[in-house]
Amino acid sequence: MTYEIPKLAKPVRAGKREVLLIANGDLRLSANQVCWAAQQEMETELAHAVTDCGYQLVRAHAYKEDEKHGFIGSQKEGMAVFAGIDPEAPLIVAEAVWQYSHHVLHGLMTHRGPICTVANWSGTWPGLVGMLNLNGSLTKAGMKYSTLWSENFADAGFRRQLQRWLEKGRLKHRTDHVASLGDLKVPSAERRLGRALAEQLLREKAIMGVFDEGCMGMFNAIIPDHLLNPTGVYKERLSQSALYYESTQVSDKEADAVRTWMEQRGMKFVTGPKHETDLTDAQIRMQCKMYIAAVRLADDFGCATIGIQYQQGLKDLMPASDLVEGTLNNTERPPVTDRSGHRELYAGELIPHFNEVDECAGLDGLMTFRVHRAMGQPPENTLHDLRWGDWDASGTTDDYVWVFLISGSAPPAHFNGGWQGASSERQPPMYFPNGGGTLKGISKPGEIVWSRIYVENNRLKMDLGRAKAIELPEEETQRRWQATTPQWPIMHAVTYGVSRDQMMARHKSNHIQVVYANSDAEADKAMWTKAVMAEALGMEVAICGTRKNGKVW
Repeated sequence: MTYEIPKLAKPVRAGKREVLLIANGDLRLSANQVCWAAQQEMETELAHAVTDCGYQLVRAHAYKEDEKHGFIGSQKEGMAVFAGIDPEAPLIVAEAVWQYSHHVLHGLMTHRGPICTVANWSGTWPGLVGMLNLNGSLTKAGMKYSTLWSENFADAGFRRQLQRWLEKGRLKHRTDHVASLGDLKVPSAERRLGRALAEQLLREKAIMGVFDEGCMGMFNAIIPDHLLNPTGVYKERLSQSALYYESTQVSDKEADAVRTWMEQRGMKFVTGPKHETDLTDAQIRMQCKMYIAAVRLADDFGCATIGIQYQQGLKDLMPASDLVEGTLNNTERPPVTDRSGHRELYAGELIPHFNEVDECAGLDGLMTFRVHRAMGQPPENTLHDLRWGDWDASGTTDDYVWVFLISGSAPPAHFNGGWQGASSERQPPMYFPNGGGTLKGISKPGEIVWSRIYVENNRLKMDLGRAKAIELPEEETQRRWQATTPQWPIMHAVTYGVSRDQMMARHKSNHIQVVYANSDAEADKAMWTKAVMAEALGMEVAICGTRKNGKVW
């Protein structure tokens, strides 16, 4: 018997001194179209840099006339592109926008040539955020890759590193700001408390409610069960369809009471009449119903923390979940009773919520909540996008100031004025067709602990460091908002002993977890306690940067 052997198409070979380029994009056509101009500009500048280094940059997939952009827009399309790519060719993944890592991760995992992820240093569209997500995903997948970033691709430092990658196929950045926890002296009181909190979690265990996994292709945001369960945390896999249904069972009266509670405490809703472009009363009412539904479902399943994916699953059915998420993360929040109206749920406590169902942030947020509650520190914590950074144009500080920015989950307790300093504006239509309001505010000045859990070498790891949120003049805050997304909550952050390039070289995620402490000394103690708790739960822990005074730990 004879068989028909399939004939594989031969991939296009890269010529001598040629480098292939792919541009990964969003799943949403509207976002790819709006952001294409920025990607074009970046690719032009990058191509000039590659040419000046003696090589030629060749696009591995064409501009799509019918869709009016040149991004890879789905996993299906990504597989078709990689089927035609020389697997030995040097490959640059160029990102000026948010991208869905799973569109290209399959091809990168089987690519044998050198890989370099590159982003433009701009806050306009979250290209830096997209690149960091891809980097974290590649790290979790065990892939070797290099990474670069630049404001204009003409500076000498970038050109020098690019030349090295083109010639050697690899490059490394300095990470001497990182120290293993095992090499540091941890105060005894914090060591005892951290171990006790870990022992409690392992003995009593906790449930992580996951409303659908894999938000926006974030492979790095999914913790495999065999790594999560040894920490004492177990997933309750919930469907967003259940959240939608439960929201429809909440009465208008209950939902309106939530909004009234917020407005009585000073919350401002910026509303308008047009569903397509404005935040409407109907959108707010449905968001308030979702808030009540989320609390009830969390109680039904005994969840200690929950994460809502929203995108893509709910975006065509409901307004955005961001107002819900930030409210859940706040101790002072509208009361929610069970369906009978007799029992208040999670009375006097926040319910840790992890935005975009980032399970690494979910585990971190639960640990942070328990550490800070035990220490009498503010328990409200949130993830932010590591969106962008810049020197202060107002001259208020000589420090480099990061823009930590996220669409949802930021609690009002973090804002200047609390609920009085909070407002809600309509989400951008290109991402959120059904609108919905954000929970917007400017983070108050104060001492913070930042952290990130990630997966590398098939184990959980945690990086921690110290920083401060600072206050900038209104004009400078507005400049930073207008350079990013002005509808979203913002934190002006200064990291201690971690430069811009050190953070980019080490950080394995688009997200960074932050929490306030009441003082400099108490923030140090909280950091130590969480670090020890993580180590006792089996994680490999590193401390990044320095103390506030610049001294090493």
